[in-house]
Amino acid sequence: MRSSGTDTSTGERRFGYRLIKEDGKAKRGELVTVHGTVQTPLFMNVATVGAIKGGLGAEDLEALGTQVVLSNTYHLHLRPGDDVIYRCGGLHRYMSCRTPILTDSGGFQVFSLAERRKITEAGVLFSSHIDGRKIFMGPEESMRIQSHLGSTIAMAFDECPSSRADREYVERSVDRTTRWLKRCREEMKRLNSFEETVNRDQMLFGINQGAVFGDIRIRHAREISEMGLDGYAIGGLAVGETHEEMYHILDVTVPELPRSAPTYLMGVGTPENILEAVARGVDFFDCVYPTRNGRHGHAYTSSGHINLMNARYETDGRPIEDGCGCPACRRYSRSYIRHLLKSGEMLGLRLMVTHNLWFYNHLMSEIRDAIDKGIYGTWYREKLAGMQAG
Repeated sequence: MRSSGTDTSTGERRFGYRLIKEDGKAKRGELVTVHGTVQTPLFMNVATVGAIKGGLGAEDLEALGTQVVLSNTYHLHLRPGDDVIYRCGGLHRYMSCRTPILTDSGGFQVFSLAERRKITEAGVLFSSHIDGRKIFMGPEESMRIQSHLGSTIAMAFDECPSSRADREYVERSVDRTTRWLKRCREEMKRLNSFEETVNRDQMLFGINQGAVFGDIRIRHAREISEMGLDGYAIGGLAVGETHEEMYHILDVTVPELPRSAPTYLMGVGTPENILEAVARGVDFFDCVYPTRNGRHGHAYTSSGHINLMNARYETDGRPIEDGCGCPACRRYSRSYIRHLLKSGEMLGLRLMVTHNLWFYNHLMSEIRDAIDKGIYGTWYREKLAGMQAG
């Protein structure tokens, strides 16, 4: 018998979000899931195809303080195939992951294939970026794939319009995303009723869209807030708009989403973006920056980021960041890591990614501590000043 999210003695759901503390608009909470309890605000480490780029395994992520891993529906559907993962017992067993996993719906990837797809009310017909074969994905298909994967949290299938799309198109797109969300909710309810479903306690997060039109964002946030979902994401940002535009959209949108549920800012971002967004009430984040930039020699530190490819670090015997507790900084020098990167050695990528994920996860721990102490407003401005001073 698979686990159930409902307490049979009381009829109440055992899983969900609890708001622990508020410090201004900043939220401190915890999310109880079938795969464990996580503390927010948190940063999800991105394992797009079920692995962190840079040679880190599940045991490494645990040691770095990872709370949630993010994997991608579109990519896993194409390779190795969600049916393969289902037959192997679900994504947790497949990648030996002990933490909760969130799966993106595949919507962003599908819509980034502008030359390869056709949108209809039913869903999207697109060509695989791997072999060109035609694939159809709509709300029901996305939910079925994510159900096969058995992730802890499934994202609703949405359309992500360009931040520069015209108002008329964005309005039509948002209305379609709302209709798709309702279909996602119904399909997940159906799938979670089956005994053979990998995770019958799978959670569903809806996604707010609206490009940079504040009034559309507000309307859409109010509409989806009435659906009683497990969490609410803000999508379609960090895709070309300015930081000022992004912060404005957060200022007007986040207050319209339930504070009794997690608020997730998708695809963001830099440490500075995260600090600003937490101050506005966001408590879930993901981004490829720490891994992607790490593989190119860029390291994040409390005094800003540094590029180890620069010649100035050729004989620098210091760790990436003095006082950092990550495995890379405890043992290796900037000079040696630079040499590895220059030589194309995999160890260099692994050490850089290790440091950056440690930095991001530790930053989130510091954020939670500041909110707990009721000093977030002062603390985060000082933290920002330190990063910019570097």
